[in-house]
Order: sequence, then C-alpha cells, then structure tokens
Amino acid sequence: MPDTLLVIEDEALLGAELTRYFQKTGWEARLGRSLAEARELLEGGIEPLVVLADMNLPDGNALDLLEEQRARPGFGEWIILTAYGTVPDSVRALRLGAFDFLEKPCEMERLELVVGGAARSARAHRRLSDERGQRSRRYTPESFVGRSEAAAQVRAMLRKLSGVPLSALILSGETGVGKGLAARVLHHAGRRAEGPLVELNCAALPRDLLESELFGHEAGAFTGAKGRSRGLLEQANGGTLFLDEIGEMELSLQAKLLRAIEEHRFRRVGGEREIKVDVQILAASNRDLERQVREGTFRGDLYHRLAAFRLHLPALRERREDLEDLVPLFIAEQNVIAGKSVKHVPDGVWQRLRRHDWPGNVRELRNVVERCVLFAEDEVFPEQWLQLGGPSEPGEPRVEGDAISIPLDGSMSLDDMERFIIQTALERNEQNVTAAARALGTTRETLRYRVQKYNLKPAG
Repeated sequence: MPDTLLVIEDEALLGAELTRYFQKTGWEARLGRSLAEARELLEGGIEPLVVLADMNLPDGNALDLLEEQRARPGFGEWIILTAYGTVPDSVRALRLGAFDFLEKPCEMERLELVVGGAARSARAHRRLSDERGQRSRRYTPESFVGRSEAAAQVRAMLRKLSGVPLSALILSGETGVGKGLAARVLHHAGRRAEGPLVELNCAALPRDLLESELFGHEAGAFTGAKGRSRGLLEQANGGTLFLDEIGEMELSLQAKLLRAIEEHRFRRVGGEREIKVDVQILAASNRDLERQVREGTFRGDLYHRLAAFRLHLPALRERREDLEDLVPLFIAEQNVIAGKSVKHVPDGVWQRLRRHDWPGNVRELRNVVERCVLFAEDEVFPEQWLQLGGPSEPGEPRVEGDAISIPLDGSMSLDDMERFIIQTALERNEQNVTAAARALGTTRETLRYRVQKYNLKPAG
C-alpha cells in the first residue's frame, strides 16, 4: 500500500499539479484546499507520512494546524510552503517540528527531494514509536507474573512507583529474582518511557573502565583514549540509567556518582567542561547495602540518596505457588524459540519443582525449562532433564582431588562459579594470592581484582 501525502493548498491549479505529480511518483496524494478540509481528512482517519502545506490559507495559518496535530498518533513530517515567509514564521515552524520551510515558487525536482527526505525521517520515527509501544506493552507491572500474595504486592508497588516522578530507587533481592525486569517495567511504564533506558553491570568492569564507561572520556584522557566517548550517564539523558550490582562500585566512583545525581552534572574523564543531565537512577544489588554502609564499603550518603524509594523482590522459594504461572509461561516462550510443542507437565515434574529451593530463583527456573523443552521429544515435559540435584544428581559444586565439579543446571550463576573456583584455589594455596594465581594460570593483579570483587579475604 502506498504511503499517504497530504497536500494543503488553496490555489486550485497548484494543488492539482502537486497532487498529480506525487501520485505519479508512487504516493497516495490527497488534497485539502483549506484548514477545515485538511482537518476533516485528518480526523477521518488518514495518517499521512508527509504533509506538504501552504502556510497562508483562507481560514488560517497552517502552523496552527501543525501545532494542533503534532501530538496525534501517526504524526508525520510537515513541509511548509509560503510566498511571504518571515523569520518569525520560519522559527516557529522549526520549533513546532516542521521538517523544512520552503519559499514559493519551488522547483518540483527540489521539492521531490525534500519530500523524499521527510518520508525517510517519518518512517524512522514511526519505527522507533512502534518499538517503544511494543516495549511499553511488554514491560508492564503485570509482567511480574505470579498468583502469590508476594507477587501481587510487587505488582502493586510497580504500579504505584511507575506513576510518580522517581529520581532514584533501589531494587534489592537475591540473584535471579527479576530486578532487571522490574527496572524495565519502571522505565517503560513510567514517565520517562519516551527516553532511553541504559543498563550497566557495575561488577562486570574494573574500576578504570567502569569510570570511563559511566562518565565517558575525552581524547587523550588515558592510554588508548584516541577520541571522545560519551558515557552511559550522558547517553541516558532524559531517560533511565539502571546500575546493576551497584554494591561492587568503588568508593571513589560512588562519590562522583553521588555528585552527578545531586547536581545533575558531571565531567568526562579528562574533561574540563561540566555536562548537564536529567537522569532517573535505578540501582540494584543482591548484597545488603545497609550492612555495607555499616562496614564502610558503601557510602552512606549515596545509599540514602538512592533509597528514597526501595523495592524488595522476594525469592522464588518464598512464592512457590507462582511456579504454576511461571512454568507454562516459560514453556510457551521456549516452544516458540525452539519450534517445540511441549504442553503436558507430569505430576512428578510438578512435585520436584515444588520441592526444589531454587537458589538461582526465576533465572534458574527459566534455564531449567529451556533445557527441558530443547530436549523434549514430544508434547510431554521431560523429567529426566530437570537435573535439580539429589542423590544421583549433585547440584552443589565440589572438589574431587585436583578437579572441581560445577553443576551446569542453572543453580549457579557465572559469578558464583568463579567465586567458588577462586576460593578453592586460595584454600589450596594457604590463601597466597601469588601461588593461587599461578595455579589458575592468571596474573596476580587479575586475581587480586577478583578477590576484591567477591569480598574474599586472602592472607597475602
């Protein structure tokens, strides 16, 4: 179906010529000879990709119609034509979001180029709008699935928090409970849904890289900084910055982050100019931040600034009845991804799912369902691939001689696996970092960073 071009022109000959010309180039061109006719066409349901409008019409100024229509769904790009253009008119047109402001007479070839550019811009805006709409429909408070009272309370809090202008919030709970999902719900269902959502895992980068990633850097700020880089805080301007595992951030960076939150401004690494930002901060941690404040490993002022609002997400073992909603949901998702048709979950499977403690919470459950659906041979959910632990299916990491056995059933996160390996190596080498690093085939500095990351206590 061809795209629609709305021509608003009161000169009969010019209006007819423009309509015929663009119809021949593939447009569905419609003509309105006044603001009233154009308004009637717009209210009748047409959604023009581009509007080509004479500014001065018998019943008013086309800029008034542009201002009136700019908030409607499907709003396209506007090109304003006028024989008597003034500087205030052109300034107003651009302020209202017009794509271009052209003086009559305008050569048809040039006009076609401008219309083509406006069409490309309008298509890009519509794609972004459609994607935002899909995310907004996907990430709602109802996305936190479950029939338990605990899940209902989380949904109620998500609805309440989405309706207020948050500046900062702390999401707490064990690994895998859904803190990332809650952050996306708060953004896409909140007042900043039109802005960007930027996510950063603070445990994934060493201190120097984390500072550069968060605040950006200027060319030459450090070795290898060949050009200017916009940090994630700057990229999140007008939207939300989600800082996962914020408890891993070093104290010096915490001070810089606090200043950025308090003053809405910061400097890039190596920069002199202050950059203003308007960002909502969502912080998550599976650690006890209050305890870290007492121990001096997390700044109290930053914690209290972030903790203006707090939302705790319960562990899956505290809401086992939610398995009856989550398991079918994950099976349906994996059926689509893997091209399977699993429908029936045997009673024995349900019993084992309800008995399991789910140390990895919802993330572990999703991984278990994914594996079982992938290996299913028919419509029955295969019990043999649950691998939830037990006498014949050890679900805990263990050391056997010089070998380490780690379960790959979703019960351990990658961080937990790495922590166990490092802790075992330190114990085997009497807490000596140099000897443990040699045994693991890494450098002393790399191992020291990970020892600090996991809050292990080696002797030297």
